[in-house]
Amino acid sequence: MVAARITVNGRETPLAPAAPHTTVLDFLRERGLTGTKEGCAEGECGACSVLVARPGVNKPTDWVAVNACLIPAAALDGQEIVTSEGLATAGEPGSRPVLHPVQEEMTVRGGSQCGYCTPGFVCSMAAEYYRPDRCAHQDPADGTDAEHGPNGFDLHALSGNLCRCTGYRPIRDAAFAVGAPADGDPLAQRREQAPPAPVATAYTRGDSAFLRRSTLADTLRLLEERPGAVVVAGSTDWGVEVNIRSRRADCVVAVDRLPELRELRVASDHIEIGAALTLTEIERRLDGGVPLLGELFPQFASRLIRNSATLGGNLGTGSPIGDSPPVLLALDASVVLAGPDGEREVPLSGYFTGYRQSVRRPGELIRAVRVPLPLSPVTAFHKIAKRRFDDISSVAVAFALDIEDGIVRTARIGLGGVAATPIRARATEAALEGEPWTAETVEAAAAVLRGEGTPMDDHRASSLYRSAMLGQSLLKLYARTTEAVSS
Repeated sequence: MVAARITVNGRETPLAPAAPHTTVLDFLRERGLTGTKEGCAEGECGACSVLVARPGVNKPTDWVAVNACLIPAAALDGQEIVTSEGLATAGEPGSRPVLHPVQEEMTVRGGSQCGYCTPGFVCSMAAEYYRPDRCAHQDPADGTDAEHGPNGFDLHALSGNLCRCTGYRPIRDAAFAVGAPADGDPLAQRREQAPPAPVATAYTRGDSAFLRRSTLADTLRLLEERPGAVVVAGSTDWGVEVNIRSRRADCVVAVDRLPELRELRVASDHIEIGAALTLTEIERRLDGGVPLLGELFPQFASRLIRNSATLGGNLGTGSPIGDSPPVLLALDASVVLAGPDGEREVPLSGYFTGYRQSVRRPGELIRAVRVPLPLSPVTAFHKIAKRRFDDISSVAVAFALDIEDGIVRTARIGLGGVAATPIRARATEAALEGEPWTAETVEAAAAVLRGEGTPMDDHRASSLYRSAMLGQSLLKLYARTTEAVSS
């Protein structure tokens, strides 16, 4: 097996002697690439962002910005990354490097204040700069708003980057000023070539190992051999454990590049979403085909996190405040579990058994999530949190209703943050089904919804607040549906 190595700014760099738990951030800084900064060590600030070459949606390769503080360097074995230092190009002998267009705009428009966050902003901006379907709008009224520039730049690409000097206006100005990549731009040309192929990895230092197999079958055999192994995909949860809680594992098994976990198929009666597809990949491949998921994605952490996080990981952790379970519960989704004895399909409503516990057996992996078709036409996702974006929810509520001739034929409601597990609001569903979709019905059902679950008091919200928000969310849905009908 070839020694583990990463291509950094065009140069192959051996992973050794880094420990298996070493993050990409520390790996880069130890090699003198100190533009990559540590600001929070948990994916909240974006000071550490770098570009990674990933399988593309509209082109063979996409440049994707990720949090280097969360990803083990070993997870990028065989992959290509570009740091803020690698964006500039060499000038004439004796002259300074030629700045990348994003760096140039940040410079001339005053987008760098103290400068600490600037390299991270630059990398996130560069990922949006190279987004293949970004296009300029000739008419300012054509698809532009406060968060989308006339050049097609989506400011949500920077939602995971924090400027502590409050220099957001000049940063926005720089983002909205960049044009299209020039002919001959090497990173733009790189998009036309195939992405790095996944490689099997067996990286061991001392008593610790980071392992990746090439197939699902080999991975399942490995998990039988190493029953205590930590399974990771995007590492957005495990990376926090390593950094903040100093957790270490004797063996980490990566599943993020397994082809069997990276398929998205649309059948006549269901959509199957691979458990190792990132949320960004799912969002762009579905392209609004599942409206309820379309409401979830912009509210799920930040673009930097969504570029790594997976549905399999969000369900696998079993957190009662994960954002995807309420939505998937409302969609009546199921999970496909693969294990030594084959596959089995489990309704998500029966998957969670307790706090961070599930029916998943030792040695089993979540291979895919299945969403049945047809989809309910009336859907909504309400996330109640202290910040608009990039925050953990106090309460999350997802609705999927079939309303025909003014009667609620079916209702599915998923809740997060109000019990030890994500739950279906069964009593509220029963209160709605078969009833007219009227203010009286909704007010009565909202009273039922306030009593669903066992909300608790904590630093995010009180139990009374959580209960109140449950009822209010149904009233909000009704108000919006009646507004849509009247308009």
